[in-house]
Amino acid sequence: MKYDIIVLGSGPGGYVTAIRASQLGLKTAVIERESLGGICLNWGCIPTKALLKSANVFDYILHAEDYGIKVAKPTADFGGMVERSRGVADGMSKGVAFLLKKNKVDVIMGSGTVLPGKRVEVTANDKSTQVIEADNIIIATGARSRQLPSLPQDGKKIIGYREALILKNQPKKMVVVGSGAIGVEFAYFYNAIGTDVTVVEYMDSIVPVEDKEIGKQLGRSLKKQGISIKTSAEVTSVDTSGSGCVVTVKTKKGEETIECDIVLSAVGVIANIENIGLEDVGIATDKGKIIVDDFYSTNIPGYFAIGDCVPGQALAHVASAEGIICVEKIAGDSPDPLDYGNIPGCTYCFPEVASVGMTEEAAKDAGYEIKIGKFPFSASGKASAAGHKDGFVKLIFDAKYGELLGGHMIGANVTEMVAELVAVRKLETTGHELIKTVHPHPTLSEAIMEAAAAAYGEVIHL
Repeated sequence: MKYDIIVLGSGPGGYVTAIRASQLGLKTAVIERESLGGICLNWGCIPTKALLKSANVFDYILHAEDYGIKVAKPTADFGGMVERSRGVADGMSKGVAFLLKKNKVDVIMGSGTVLPGKRVEVTANDKSTQVIEADNIIIATGARSRQLPSLPQDGKKIIGYREALILKNQPKKMVVVGSGAIGVEFAYFYNAIGTDVTVVEYMDSIVPVEDKEIGKQLGRSLKKQGISIKTSAEVTSVDTSGSGCVVTVKTKKGEETIECDIVLSAVGVIANIENIGLEDVGIATDKGKIIVDDFYSTNIPGYFAIGDCVPGQALAHVASAEGIICVEKIAGDSPDPLDYGNIPGCTYCFPEVASVGMTEEAAKDAGYEIKIGKFPFSASGKASAAGHKDGFVKLIFDAKYGELLGGHMIGANVTEMVAELVAVRKLETTGHELIKTVHPHPTLSEAIMEAAAAAYGEVIHL
């Protein structure tokens, strides 16, 4: 079987790549060893958001009296939440299957290994093999949970994100190691439904890739919800010999131990590039990633790579964008290289976190003279009406030209607001133009306009 393009992996990088390739008239096949949609749809983005929504609804019911509604005291049905989450994930995977079929993409189930000569060997579950070839092979094998020597995951007491999605019983106590998006999202979920949660973060602030003020505010909000947070701390060992876990944590004040039922390791991800034939083909790697150019060509002609297995942010929307650029270039179009400085990042705990561009610290380090505007949601009519006044919008502008260097938000629904800032940066809109862009009232998005106005001394509602 000969194709124009074979895509190895069907996550949000792989399946989007395959569909766009087919739209461009290229005969395309996608190889998947587990479930269509990859980690994001089955074990990441989608099912976690389903769990978070359950936690959010539960929290609303717990605080119903704040909205003038009296209800009986609710209880969290942990099994029901997990079942709903899996149902949502299954539905999305079936949706991907429909889209691939609609776009005439061949789906080949099995484990793929790239071979020299632009070929791929596929081993099915029954161990039968077939070899297919294409003019272009795109590797989109994604990533998995990173394991630390001090945190060897056993899938039972020390777990990764996959196990955290499908635990049979809700733990009474949990330690979450790492406070990136995965860590704080699971910490929020389990705490919201009644688990005693402690977060251990090696850096001096939670969500360490975010602006420092965002980390401080999120820390305050999560502590107010009852989550214990230890920063500048390191898990040195976990004793699982008993019925639960005894976690030894090294802090600035010395060592301490925490007893819990489950330890969730959320210390990042590692690319899936082992045992897929890279060495036999001669494809170059560095620091656990496949080396590619601006259009995702590897050092071997006809072989490409996108998504979490190449350098860049390990985000679903990045993988999708990379894949589209890759196949458009293959098809003879003239796509622009991806601007990795204008990629939005979102964390879906509550309050949510969303950002794009430079932090205040990064902008200063880059030598910019800056103007900063902040607008708190406590001054927002819509936030007050919704009962969610925690958080703020912070915008960082280049004082000389008015360019938006970075936007950072924490609050309800800010992940739905950040795309405006991505567009503003893409279009090189100035701070004054943003101020003069009429925003609807009452909305949370008004806070963006007000934050811009605050940077230039024109804010009205502060």
